[in-house]
Amino acid sequence: MNDAAIDYAGVFQCLPGMVALLTPDLVYADANEEFLRVSGRRRDQVVGRYLFDVFPDNPNDGAASGMRNLAASLQRVLDTGERDAMALQRYDVEDPERQGEWQERYWSPVNAPVLDQDGKVVLLVHRVEEVTELIKARGGPSGSRARVLEAELYTRARELQELNERLRQSHAREREVALALQEAMLPGCRQAGQRQAAVRYRPAVGALNVCGDWYDIVDLVGGNRIGVSVGDVVGHGLAAAGVMGQLRSALSAASRVAAGPAEALNVLGRYAHVVNGAESATAVTTFIDFDEHTISYSSAGHPPPVLVHADGRVEFLDQATDPPLDASPDPIPRPQASTAYAEGATLALYTDGLVERRREDLGTGLARLAESLARHRGLDCESLADAVLLELLPAGGATDDTALVIVRL
Repeated sequence: MNDAAIDYAGVFQCLPGMVALLTPDLVYADANEEFLRVSGRRRDQVVGRYLFDVFPDNPNDGAASGMRNLAASLQRVLDTGERDAMALQRYDVEDPERQGEWQERYWSPVNAPVLDQDGKVVLLVHRVEEVTELIKARGGPSGSRARVLEAELYTRARELQELNERLRQSHAREREVALALQEAMLPGCRQAGQRQAAVRYRPAVGALNVCGDWYDIVDLVGGNRIGVSVGDVVGHGLAAAGVMGQLRSALSAASRVAAGPAEALNVLGRYAHVVNGAESATAVTTFIDFDEHTISYSSAGHPPPVLVHADGRVEFLDQATDPPLDASPDPIPRPQASTAYAEGATLALYTDGLVERRREDLGTGLARLAESLARHRGLDCESLADAVLLELLPAGGATDDTALVIVRL
């Protein structure tokens, strides 16, 4: 069924609850049958009239606050463009058959905006549930204050449910923004010198935990060389994504002028000390010289890169490992190591989401990665990256972000 076939006016009239539409000037634009029935009003007594002319406060009750509270709620919706759930209200209604006689009534109202394409509030949805019988059944305000509070708790519980839903939506929007930020800051697939490289980033699934994993591939000054790095920032959401961007950019710049990877990490470590949120961040960087067939590397608390030689032999680049970036206020020169490779080797850098599992030794995850890389080493970089992620990430997705860079040497 398409939209044109749906009678929305008919749907509105049949809604199972009291619902009215108000203009921003609080004039009734429409009211459904249930609203008119429960309030005891005809359509001509409501539509086109000002809200508080139709339902004023009880003039015999000097403490009446229903009109004031409802007006404040509707104004909040107009000001913020967001739904507002009100607490339980006593709002007496004049008997339509007996002028001057007022009926004690209790209501649970919710007010929501209808927005146009520019985000402007053009209508207010005023939904009301009458709870008078609930109050009376529980003893009424004269019988027991505790029972009235019980009804109030019922209303508050429903309001909390609505607030939780809005919070969930807000977190979901933050996740989308953080992912977009990460995608904008992380480079895509590109040529690595005369070789092919594949990059992958997989966010954690099933939650709002956008983290600070990152990678980078840069051309180095002098010779046929590139720098390949990965890193991990502790934390979640936009804050972690922002710190990630700062550290990645700083290391990218430092690598272009540093004599080696250790010097680049030294510079990054000093910078990390003045970046809020960079505590315990890790990184590893490798400088690949395609002419000399060598890889120099240095690590700041990060899992070791994996070098799969052309004959299938696996080498973990773990001979130059140091604490995380901000571990020392007075940075000591970090260690650096190098290794040689032959044509056709494969280098893989990654973040811990690829190899770490709860209640499992890290060595088991590293061995699983090494075996997968070696077994699939004959594939091109793109296919190899996909195969590794398919085998190592859980079927339902990882609980931590994962970054992976593969370079064919």
